[in-house]
Amino acid sequence: MIRSLSFVFFVLISIQALSQEKVTLNGYVRDVSNGEELIGVTVYIPQMKAGTMTNPYGFYSLTLPKGTYEVQFSYVGYSAQTVTVNLQGNTERNIDMLGESTMMQEVVVSDKRVDENVVQLQMSKNTLDMNRVRKLPALFGEVDIIKNIQMLPGVITAGEGTSSFYVRGGSADQNLILIDEAPIYDPSHLFGLFSVFNADVIKDSELYKGGIPARFGGRLSSILEVRTKDGNNKQLSGSAGIGTMASRLMIEGPIKKDKSSFIISARRSYVDLFLRAANNDNLVHFYDVNAKLNWRHNNNNRFFAAFYSGRDVFNFGDQFGFAWGNRTATFRWNHLFNDRLFSNTSVILSNFDYKLELKDPVQGFKWTSNLEELSVKNDLSYFINTNNDLTFGYHITGRRFSPGRISPNTEASMFKEINLQHMFAIDHALYISNQQRVSEKITLDYGLRLSIFQNVGSTDLYLYNDPQNNSRPVRTDTVHYGAWKNIKTYVNLEPRAAIRYMLADGQSLKASYNRMVQNTHLVAAGTVPVPFNTWNPSGYYLTPQLADQVALGYFRNLRDNTLEFSAEAYYKDMKNVTDFADNANIFFNQDLSTEFRQGKSWSYGLELMLNKKEGKLTGSVGYTWSKTMRKVPGVNGGMEFPANYDRRHVLNIQAAYDYSPRWTFGATFTYSTGRPVTVPTGKFEYENYHPDVITERNGYRLPVFHRLDLSATYSPKKNDNRRWKGSWVFSVYNAYNRQNPFTIYTRVTKNKDGDIIGDGYTKEARMIYLFPILPSVTYNIKF
Repeated sequence: MIRSLSFVFFVLISIQALSQEKVTLNGYVRDVSNGEELIGVTVYIPQMKAGTMTNPYGFYSLTLPKGTYEVQFSYVGYSAQTVTVNLQGNTERNIDMLGESTMMQEVVVSDKRVDENVVQLQMSKNTLDMNRVRKLPALFGEVDIIKNIQMLPGVITAGEGTSSFYVRGGSADQNLILIDEAPIYDPSHLFGLFSVFNADVIKDSELYKGGIPARFGGRLSSILEVRTKDGNNKQLSGSAGIGTMASRLMIEGPIKKDKSSFIISARRSYVDLFLRAANNDNLVHFYDVNAKLNWRHNNNNRFFAAFYSGRDVFNFGDQFGFAWGNRTATFRWNHLFNDRLFSNTSVILSNFDYKLELKDPVQGFKWTSNLEELSVKNDLSYFINTNNDLTFGYHITGRRFSPGRISPNTEASMFKEINLQHMFAIDHALYISNQQRVSEKITLDYGLRLSIFQNVGSTDLYLYNDPQNNSRPVRTDTVHYGAWKNIKTYVNLEPRAAIRYMLADGQSLKASYNRMVQNTHLVAAGTVPVPFNTWNPSGYYLTPQLADQVALGYFRNLRDNTLEFSAEAYYKDMKNVTDFADNANIFFNQDLSTEFRQGKSWSYGLELMLNKKEGKLTGSVGYTWSKTMRKVPGVNGGMEFPANYDRRHVLNIQAAYDYSPRWTFGATFTYSTGRPVTVPTGKFEYENYHPDVITERNGYRLPVFHRLDLSATYSPKKNDNRRWKGSWVFSVYNAYNRQNPFTIYTRVTKNKDGDIIGDGYTKEARMIYLFPILPSVTYNIKF
């Protein structure tokens, strides 16, 4: 590792020596109205036919020969700017851009822009435009980026009522979900009716499905990176919303104008308040809080502190209750070493926990579990010249897995206290990558990530005579490992590469390859991850999961850059994917490692996307054809079977129409073929016991899924004497009342009155449906 870092700095010093005749232009690009740094702004110099983009912290740097240049700054939704710079020495130039929300009528946004869809190197990446997302229909009127992500090509959902999503054949636990760099292990509220992301505080969100940059790791399928706003450092402002099921409030403003700022938001559902008022003991609610502080000491040093806390609580009278939640904290320091070398250092805390309680005098118990994580990261960007941007860094993460503790909650309880062992792991990563502009037509991105994973003590390791035997294995020995003693180490290299080749104007071809390594495994028996599934590290019995993905794409602009079209094909090969043996016992099992089975999975597909971002009518049409299969020894008789989130055809349509300055209408439509499920194919009798016979894993498919949602937003004319502005959002979820099947189960055949028909042994399949037509109204305020 030390040798690798020494080599990196040797390269930097060598390049610096070769380019001393040049000078550097750098700075930050910000929103003029609130001081927020803008991510991904295109900085282009026509004379050089070269440029760059602002990094995730709004910083840019260009090294050029001395001279006078016109520098163009362009960003979707902002007025393009051109500045003239006489570059005779290293120069700092910060740019304030005028956004849609602050434009006067006489300001015209340039309709001639460099279209990132074609020009940028990155493929298999989607950036959500929050202004556009807010115009689309939302369940119970609550804008949810997860629901919008589920509408993207290559992304599949298990159905309604879940925030889980599946990307290019990967399972839900193979998505890394980040908020201000901190991982979120369960992104759902109320079992997926809402997500943990409050749209009022979101600054930027990006989903990487392939061609994943080397700075990311730890998951096989995708990276969802969500960044929250830094807070308005110009003036005090805020927003609020009162909805059908939840309300929210956000306030932001300067601590010291242009120097430091804050933002805080809170959201809570109030179904429990109505139920309590009706003397109903079944109380259900969720809440979450976001907060952030930032301080700009000078242009070379800036500090951030971001916090998130969210929780769901379910209480069903004196019967049972459960709760789960995420808490994160991120402390970040941005430092500019010189005109070209930018550093971000982060200390990150994350905690996910859940609790379950059965309130019964005899069968009562409490069950608690959690996963704690502490990370330290240092990411550096070195802007070598207009043709090379180098990024490198080191990450270290420590995790403590507490899979479960069960204890009696009454003296008469039949349960005894059981503590499943804590598990500990240390994850190291060292990476380096370079984005190189070879010519006007060809741009490359290549890099390497080194993953070193250590499963460590303190713990007792159980040894078995045959751990993979489907009958009950027998323990043969126990080996104790003290604190921090190494149990198992895995070292993996993760190469990454991407290329973009420009064709005629407005067209390009792109290709990418990435290897991903995942050292954590979700212990889940069902299709949809619920909070009561637990995580395990790789170790003595579990091998890290690996994925190799290649993708090829064609990108083209139509009608003078007003329409974007893309077509991407991919193939993903996954090794050591984790499943469970048939009839596995996964709850409070001290010998859980004997229930794991690891095999292979493969997925391939085609994704088509047509996107319209400008004009009164905006929207997108996306189509995905894909196939995902698995083959795991000890599962399904060792034969291959479709993954339980395998949907062959998915069509998604989104549209928003600005009818007038007062009214905006939105619609979304989704259609997908049914997902596979496992159902009994027969039964047999044994001593008056009639168990089901299951002959095939995921051998039956549910009916097709389709749904239409509608919305209308009314914005009354603003009173110039009032600072605040209100709007009404009316929405209808499942407009034509489609009964979409969520899952299927079998029961003894009964008539419509609930009486058993026949001998009581014949069974029938029954569908479970979740949501009928659901109208909602929300009142939003900005001030």
